[in-house]
Amino acid sequence: MSKDASEAFRDLRAEVASLRKDIAEDPVRAKAFEKLYEELRQYKEDFVFQAEKPLLLDLLLLYDSMSWFQERMVSGELSPDVVADNFQYLIDELVEVLYRRDVTPTTPGERFDRTIHKAVSVVATEAEADDQKIQKIVKRGFQRGERLLRPEEVVVARYRGGSR
Repeated sequence: MSKDASEAFRDLRAEVASLRKDIAEDPVRAKAFEKLYEELRQYKEDFVFQAEKPLLLDLLLLYDSMSWFQERMVSGELSPDVVADNFQYLIDELVEVLYRRDVTPTTPGERFDRTIHKAVSVVATEAEADDQKIQKIVKRGFQRGERLLRPEEVVVARYRGGSR
């Protein structure tokens, strides 16, 4: 840091210290700053609440559906087919909540792509054409807009080149 910049920095620090001292010594100013900081805190909390509220309301709708589903299961009112249909409805409802937030499942591919997939297991294959082919999707991947949120977890085939 140059001498001029160093001196300017020292002067600025001294001025800030002086302002802090003036504020601390003046109860009217101190009270005004306390009020200002409290208003800023409240604005921040309100802003965060308003930003989160639509998502929270969507999640509450999903909660209501899950509660209804649980009540029906406990009461024994649902046959296995109806349970499967209702559970699929819950999954569809959750996907709808995600879509509202521009979150979509990644497009499934047949071949492993490390930019959107995470290999959680590898299985050997005797066919060279099956090398890097996705055998099973363990967890769906999701993206928001064009950005990957979670890679798809997959089982991948690996050709061993005739070694046994």
